[in-house]
Amino acid sequence: MFSVETLILVGGVLLLLGIASSKLSSRLGVPGLVLFLLLGMLAGSEGPGGIEFENYPLAYGIGTLALALILFDGGLSTPISTVKAVWKPALSLATVGVLITAVITGLAASWVLGLTLLQGLLLGGIVSSTDAAAVFSILRNGGVGLPKRIGSILEVESGSNDPMAIFLTIGCIELLTERMTFGPALFGLFLAQMVLGGLFGVGMGYLATWVVNRIELGAPGLYPVLVTTFCLLTFGLAAQFGGSGFLAVYIAGLVLGNQRIVFRGGIRVYHDAIAWLSQIMMFVMLGLLSFPSRLWDVAPQALLVALVLVLVARPISVWLSMLPFRARWKELTFISWVGLKGAVPITLATFPLMQDVPSAKLIFDVVFFIVVVSALVQGSTMAAVAGWLGLRQPTEPAPPVTLEISSLRQVDGEIVDFTIRPNSRAVGRLVKDLALPEGVVIALIARGDQVIPPQGRTEILAGDHVIVVLRPGTRPLVNQVFGGDDDSRGEIPAALEFPLRGSVTCAELHELYGILIEAPPEETLSQVMRRKLGGGTLKTGTAISFGPLLLRIRSLDTEGNIELVGMAFLAESEITQAERQQALKPGGAVKEDMPSVDLPSETKDDPSS
Repeated sequence: MFSVETLILVGGVLLLLGIASSKLSSRLGVPGLVLFLLLGMLAGSEGPGGIEFENYPLAYGIGTLALALILFDGGLSTPISTVKAVWKPALSLATVGVLITAVITGLAASWVLGLTLLQGLLLGGIVSSTDAAAVFSILRNGGVGLPKRIGSILEVESGSNDPMAIFLTIGCIELLTERMTFGPALFGLFLAQMVLGGLFGVGMGYLATWVVNRIELGAPGLYPVLVTTFCLLTFGLAAQFGGSGFLAVYIAGLVLGNQRIVFRGGIRVYHDAIAWLSQIMMFVMLGLLSFPSRLWDVAPQALLVALVLVLVARPISVWLSMLPFRARWKELTFISWVGLKGAVPITLATFPLMQDVPSAKLIFDVVFFIVVVSALVQGSTMAAVAGWLGLRQPTEPAPPVTLEISSLRQVDGEIVDFTIRPNSRAVGRLVKDLALPEGVVIALIARGDQVIPPQGRTEILAGDHVIVVLRPGTRPLVNQVFGGDDDSRGEIPAALEFPLRGSVTCAELHELYGILIEAPPEETLSQVMRRKLGGGTLKTGTAISFGPLLLRIRSLDTEGNIELVGMAFLAESEITQAERQQALKPGGAVKEDMPSVDLPSETKDDPSS
């Protein structure tokens, strides 16, 4: 029996080796979770470490806690725009896809391993979900650049498909132990998991936002701890009432991460560190649970089941569940390959052991073997497969410096770090020529290992990290200037007014924001408005429209000249028939490639546009 001091020392050594393994994994091109598992196996009873650990309830408890924290961090780091863009295909993969994967794998397992049909389906349900910890780790830290849509689908799917796998696992165990029969009770269990998990996630996410922004804590370090407390409360309450705690914490993190909260930067950094600690701790502990000699005994049969899972079940489930969404074959092929397995299947494989299900040890050993094969083969070849399919994209280098507002009160501003790509509209322009909205300031430019204080004649180059201080409402317009493609630029929302200086020219409006006004390029917004209004005394609040574009005088200087112009695109319902006709004339305004403003179909096809 180890003393407390010895346990602390062993824990410190394992954590240190785990951190070193994460660094080594990027150099070897092997997912970190494989090395973490290997480290646990080496430290286990059959390895050089000789640590005897076979406490499955404790492993289940630690694994559940770690996974909840990882999923919560995944939600915190996921923009709501990502979920809105891909929630339909991701939800289909997380439900229908998981079910198809479980059935096909379960049928194969029952035949290959000589299990009953229900025991085979239990094994299929255990390995049916894509592991969030593995996917988040590889996509966000593995240096594999992917198209935004594919990466978003994989992240949202992996964060939301665990409830389905857990339901299948618990349902099969209930049927095997004859505590439940197939019918309404089983369907009710599924409904409770999904509905209650979602409701608790949304409710607790908004409650956490309200409390964090209104409570006054003297020590800044308590804010991240407070947020972690809400993560644990969300999981516990959802599970207590029969919902999915995993779904609840992911949704709660998603809600909280997309709200304006105090000490936001510190909270994000803290939970990123907690997620890394949880990954290392969880995978090392699961490695301790394994017995290499038992894995070797089941290797031939387990390898065959793994091949069915990777090469048959996952591809069929992806193609069928993505059928309504008209995805390209390259996207489907890649998503099929990235069905990574990780901690969730191993944690779920402890359920049959704790419930004394027949063949539970065989199921655990086969699941562990499948996870190692999946992580090693699929995780290690992800970059190569993406390159072969022509989907791999260069990853953005990490900025050499960061800047953040550390405030314990709400402030009307945020700091954004833009990585300037070669196709950004800002490339080659001087800072003074960027025509940024009022209230937007470039605070710092990082170029290589240099920190450049921005001045008017500082030129923006591709590869620069431009750190911008801005008012939150101006972000969609600033994205147009610094974004490198349509995904990063996004849309300019209709009916949201942006402040621009009156000295901005029509040419700058077109080149930097993609907005075309049929007027001399050298004319400023101030001159255009004065000409349109026909001279005379100008007044604050006076507005004119160019089709769907609305310009309003926000402020005048001491000499009565237009100093600040408010620019907005009218919503479809606000555009009058006269304005529609105006958009068709040479004096009309057209925003190029702006999906948020729906002009009449004849306008989009008009050559003058």
